[in-house]
Amino acid sequence: MNIKYINAKILKTHNDHSFDVVTGELWVKGNEIIYIGDGSDVADVTAKEGPLAWEREIDCTGKLLIPGFKNAHTHTAMTFLRSFADDMALQDWLTKQVFPREGQLTPDDCYWLNILGIMEYLTSGITSNFDMYFFAETDAKSSIDCGFRTVQTSGFNNFGRTVADVGEDYEKVNGMDPLVSFIMGFHAEYTTSMENMKGIADLVQKFKSPCFLHNSETKSEVEDCKKRWGKTPTELTESLGMYEYGGGGYHCVWFSDNDFEIFKKHHLTAVTNPASNLKLASGIAPIKRFIDEGIDLAIGTDGPASNNALDMFREMYLTSTLSKVREMDPASINADEILYAATAGGAHAMCLDDCDRLEVGKKADIAVLDLMQPNMQPENNIVKNIVYAGGKQNVVMTMVDGKILYENGEFNINFDPKEIYAKANEIIGRMR
Repeated sequence: MNIKYINAKILKTHNDHSFDVVTGELWVKGNEIIYIGDGSDVADVTAKEGPLAWEREIDCTGKLLIPGFKNAHTHTAMTFLRSFADDMALQDWLTKQVFPREGQLTPDDCYWLNILGIMEYLTSGITSNFDMYFFAETDAKSSIDCGFRTVQTSGFNNFGRTVADVGEDYEKVNGMDPLVSFIMGFHAEYTTSMENMKGIADLVQKFKSPCFLHNSETKSEVEDCKKRWGKTPTELTESLGMYEYGGGGYHCVWFSDNDFEIFKKHHLTAVTNPASNLKLASGIAPIKRFIDEGIDLAIGTDGPASNNALDMFREMYLTSTLSKVREMDPASINADEILYAATAGGAHAMCLDDCDRLEVGKKADIAVLDLMQPNMQPENNIVKNIVYAGGKQNVVMTMVDGKILYENGEFNINFDPKEIYAKANEIIGRMR
């Protein structure tokens, strides 16, 4: 499908993590951006592409095109536990509420629950997610059927599956469709035996894959790991050879000085999840130090059972403001760094380098924001408006891989929303 956006403000991303806004046109041919400009310099494009028939020409007066947000850590199918098990400490939440009910899930359950999460992502301008959950093929199929982009990593632990299963998931998902991919990983040190962690490290070497895991989410997690192994989770996983091909960690709240050095050495990404960490009282991640030390930063919502929303605007706001409180310095964090983490930073963590910005030759993963709403005016600084004042109500369109999947409150994902809602309620109702 060929789509031309006209009269648009277009957010341009720079390598120094800054942004600027240009006004003009953005052309999409198939799943690729082929032109950005004011419309006066299109001769080379038309000579290369030939005559272009536009299925749609969208007037974006008063609207801003941005690279879609990348939800860099989530457990999508946990939509079934949204607002079910709240106001509990992490370990009690996991062992008393989450794990017993997750054990009852079927692949068919997760198919429908994933679609519910994808719908919520689209309303927040999220064009891809970094998912850690069960039934890898089913997870991938739900994304493919919706036209959504998903990168998976394994939530492997001591309960129920084998290292060989993870290797099979890696090969199967990476061969299914360009919209889905798989990166190596496991749940966490505290749920995974040494034998199983070594098995994952072997798969990292075999497939030359980055590796991700829940890392240093709580103070007790780090202290218990040091009691068991004499190392922090970061030190332990490095010693096992997890990071030869990159990767990173989710949460990264309780880091030692050496943990920072390891992340710098291996060019790892810290994926922060502020709403979940705040709700579970896990702590506030050292965002300023990650940025100051040049460590790559990305932002994720975590799952809808611990957040409970899948809203990137809320995550950006919390990432910035909580860090300012942690440092007791309102000037410690710049809004540009936060928006970069929510877009390009997440894309790089997920190995989606062709989806990180609006640029000719990149994939057409685009969110369209309505600036003609009270919270976006006046336009003193558009980036700061997005980070500090923006909300899901500003998202009027979300395009993934050149296809409009969400527009003005309507979904174009091949499913009736009422059917999805009914399925989700049926699944959790069966478990009560």
